[in-house]
Amino acid sequence: MMEKSPIANWETRTAAALRGCLLATSCMLAVCAFETPAEAGGKHSVAPADARAMTGAELYMIYHDKSWLWPNGAGRMHTDGRRFTAWAGSGEKSTWAEGRWLVTNRGRLCLKAQWHSSSGIVPNRTCFSHKKLGDTVYQKREPSGAWYVFKHATAADNDEFNKLVSQDLVSSNLERIKSELEPARQLSDANLSTQQ
Repeated sequence: MMEKSPIANWETRTAAALRGCLLATSCMLAVCAFETPAEAGGKHSVAPADARAMTGAELYMIYHDKSWLWPNGAGRMHTDGRRFTAWAGSGEKSTWAEGRWLVTNRGRLCLKAQWHSSSGIVPNRTCFSHKKLGDTVYQKREPSGAWYVFKHATAADNDEFNKLVSQDLVSSNLERIKSELEPARQLSDANLSTQQ
């Protein structure tokens, strides 16, 4: 068996490092897709002290069979099997995800999925806490997000709640992104294999 030259070893390490950087970038894009209005606008608020954690049943009624529209993508909480699917980004920075969503009786919604990009697959879990006072719903991204009004008692145009829609905003884009990323991933894997 022939030993690899130092240049071949360097090329292999460089290709692996580049794939790692691309994967990290794709993951950051996926994480940014979940940016809350409080994080985006730099607003910091506190949920009222007498607000209570929402129940799992209340959260289920809000999120089941809904698509959540994001600035550069969307996620869908399917009722069947509590399946979660999503896409984010465009072109070379496209990512897609499949996983599950769950709710707890402590007011938490969690989206646990494998995010796929042209450079690999990364698991991610994103959770949001919810509290309610009267008909006003507060939300914050865990662990360190800021509380904000997710749904006002009297509907407001800028409520994040309005970005939850019954229409499936994910499936068609998900299939398109999967078909675009698979050839790029196969090519990337083939190039890495030939360099090793």
